[in-house]
Amino acid sequence: MKKMLFETTMINTGGRTGTSFSPDHSFILDIAPDKAISGVETAATNPEQLFAAGYSACFNSALQSVLRRSKVVYESTEVAASVSLYLEPVEHAYSIAVKIRATVKGLPLEEARKWVELAHTVCPYSKAVHGNVEVTLEVL
Repeated sequence: MKKMLFETTMINTGGRTGTSFSPDHSFILDIAPDKAISGVETAATNPEQLFAAGYSACFNSALQSVLRRSKVVYESTEVAASVSLYLEPVEHAYSIAVKIRATVKGLPLEEARKWVELAHTVCPYSKAVHGNVEVTLEVL
C-alpha cells in the first residue's frame, strides 16, 4: 500500500489572466499568458513555466535518488524542462510537450543516459504524464 507523504493545494482565480495562491497566502503568483500568445510583455508567470519548474525539480530529485541508491559517484546534476504549448487542429483544444535536458557531471555520457532513463521511470511527474504528454529526454 502506498503511503501519502503530504498534500499541497494551490488555488487560481482568473485563469491565465489571474492569480494563483496557496490557501494560507504564503505563496502568491500573478498569472498571465506568455508574450508569444498575448503580445504583451509581462513579469507574471504562466502555467507552462510553473509546470516546467515543478517537473525539472522533481526529475532532478529522481535522478539524484537513483544515483544515490545505486551508490554512483558523480559531481552534480542539472535538469532543464522545456514545456511547449500546442494548439490542436480541434477548435479550442490544447496540448503540451516536454523536453527534459539532463546533465550528470562526472559520468561518461552513455552512463549518464542510463541513469536519466531510469530516473524517467521513477519520477512522479514522468509517471503522471506517461501516455498523455510527449516527453523527450536529452542527456548532455
